[in-house]
Amino acid sequence: MEEEKKQFAVLIDADNISSRYAASIFNELDAYGFASCRRIYGNWSKANGWSEEILLENSIIPIQQFSYTSGKNSTDMAMVIDAMDLLYSKKVDGFCLVTSDSDFTRLAMRLREEKMYVIGMGESKTPISLTKACNRFIHLNLIAEQSEVDDETTAAHTVSSHGRMKQSDSQAENRENVTPIQEIENAILSYINEKGDEPADLCGVGSRLNEKFSDFDVRNYGYSKLRVFVDEEFPQLEVLQKDKQCFVRKKKEVAADKSVIIQEVINMIEKNGGIIDNLSVVHERLKGKHPNFDLKDYGYSRLSSFLRSAKSLTVNGNTVRTRKQKDETERKHL
Repeated sequence: MEEEKKQFAVLIDADNISSRYAASIFNELDAYGFASCRRIYGNWSKANGWSEEILLENSIIPIQQFSYTSGKNSTDMAMVIDAMDLLYSKKVDGFCLVTSDSDFTRLAMRLREEKMYVIGMGESKTPISLTKACNRFIHLNLIAEQSEVDDETTAAHTVSSHGRMKQSDSQAENRENVTPIQEIENAILSYINEKGDEPADLCGVGSRLNEKFSDFDVRNYGYSKLRVFVDEEFPQLEVLQKDKQCFVRKKKEVAADKSVIIQEVINMIEKNGGIIDNLSVVHERLKGKHPNFDLKDYGYSRLSSFLRSAKSLTVNGNTVRTRKQKDETERKHL
């Protein structure tokens, strides 16, 4: 049996939310539930961009609110009163507050105190106090702009098939209150450290970021996929795929430059009379000095192949010697 969708009350502040976001509001809400109550608040005697056509198309009920006193926002009060009425009527499972006004911060907190799931939607200019007061906060301007860029670049066949989308200049500039990349990186590293030696599941990473940051969405940063976001934004991390599952881990640090390792082997051989007849001895000494030493980091699977790549060394079977020692040995036999 299909799980019943949660019912949401969508309350829109027409005073500071543009009608161009109408479609985005309900498209985003679809991922969380159904908007069973749709209301928009404003003074309809004044033009605000929310036309009758837009309201009818999205089944939004306009609530008239006159400004009784100059300088006072009556719309805010009307939204709060209706929100509390809906809360106590117990007809909905959650609320979607569509506004960029920080005055609604206390309302979001009060609704959450009653165990309501609160989604906030507004522009990225929204004060952090409101974004953090919600369970989820969606930056409508970034989502809408990214969708437009995606549509344009798809038509031009320039969208990356891996999920990297070209970012508009305005979108990059409007991230003032979006969670900084550095904070996201710290959260991912913390999650990876909790896993110890095991790589972290990419889905788990996404869940942790959503739990920690109410406004986290890869689209805010110009991406369509979490995997590509992590892969491109964090150089010290790498994404691995096993079967159909993806994992994230810190990139292994190379023990040392190849030239440094080769020189250490040469020094090792010279101290041993110019020859070592057991490659495992060389490998053990390298691991002793560089615990992270791994031939795969240099593109080799066998130590003999790695050593043969150095012009100053020769390998014959399990024996390695310096080329200088080899030449001297050959001269003695002439």
